[in-house]
Amino acid sequence: MIKFLRISGMALALATASAAGSVASSPATIPAPSEAPIAMLFDMSSGQILVQRDVDRRFVPASITKVMTLFLAFELIDQKKLNPDQIFTVRPETFEVWHNQGSRMFLPRDARVSVDDLLMGIAAVSANDGAVVLAEGAVGSVDKWVALMNAEARALGMRDSHFGTPNGWPDEGRTYTSARDLVTLARALITRHPNEFARYIGREGFAYNGIAQPNHDPMIGAVKGADGLKTGFTNEAGYGFLGTAQRDGRRLVMVVAAVDTGAKRKLAARELMEWGFASHTVRHLFNAGSPVAAAEVQDGETGNVGLIAQGTINASFAVGTQPNVKLTVRYEGPLQAPIAKGEQVAELEILVDGQPPSRVPLVTDRAVAKAGPFQRLLNGLKALIS
Repeated sequence: MIKFLRISGMALALATASAAGSVASSPATIPAPSEAPIAMLFDMSSGQILVQRDVDRRFVPASITKVMTLFLAFELIDQKKLNPDQIFTVRPETFEVWHNQGSRMFLPRDARVSVDDLLMGIAAVSANDGAVVLAEGAVGSVDKWVALMNAEARALGMRDSHFGTPNGWPDEGRTYTSARDLVTLARALITRHPNEFARYIGREGFAYNGIAQPNHDPMIGAVKGADGLKTGFTNEAGYGFLGTAQRDGRRLVMVVAAVDTGAKRKLAARELMEWGFASHTVRHLFNAGSPVAAAEVQDGETGNVGLIAQGTINASFAVGTQPNVKLTVRYEGPLQAPIAKGEQVAELEILVDGQPPSRVPLVTDRAVAKAGPFQRLLNGLKALIS
């Protein structure tokens, strides 16, 4: 059964009061993403889409594909199935195919290279050779790696994505994605793997084998708070970019795709991100780790569990407006014990007047063990009394 919990008026009143200092000027004009046939701007702290154009249209991502390869690697590291200190050897066959194919980190034949260096090369200089060596070394073959990429995409709910390579090299259209799916992927990578994101993503460049190369990210060093993620280009795909920036605890994620020149991609990305920060303000709702509500628990040692914000939660709205904000917690309940601490079990729905609702995940504040026989009896008695 879907449970609905309306957040108390007190919590909302406090949130409203925190926005009293908002700038009261006219909303900025949206920069026409005319230079980007596909465009999306997403506020991670509120779950709101600020700009969208053809966000479900499938397109070829080119090297943006490598963000899924990085995400999969981070997942395997978290599961202790991959270690940054591991050393992989460049197979002669892999060298023959990839030593001169597009962007690369110039891995020599038979080189022994660490997973850490491979991840740096993939993230910072879009290393096609590095992505293949990582895939082969981690799971034995590119085919097995690609199968895992697609399994991760399905698990994340990326309904308009499929991967045929670990690096985005042209594969006759077998690899495709959408702007909405890329935002979903970026959101998962940043939220689940903040340490790896900070280490590998957003570097200005990378040097390997005596060769220093710059990162071609169009926003790093040019847009305040910009810290990744990935560009992409092939003749088939055009120019695309999945990027993010954070200011004052507020993180925006953007996609521009199918752009016909690199200069237009750069302009569209920078204008869209700057517009997102300048034209929208936020109403602060909850700090990371703050209690939001409680959910019912069945067959647990306690009858409820606290729901907390995983990160900062805001409501975004146009500068110069003060709309009403309604908050509702939604979860499939009662929850069934046992429950792990930090498990995502609910969502906070944020409804801002004049905007479609958005949702931000909530996690449990503690573990709840399954009740023993005596506790189940007590729970039953409490239920009868209530």
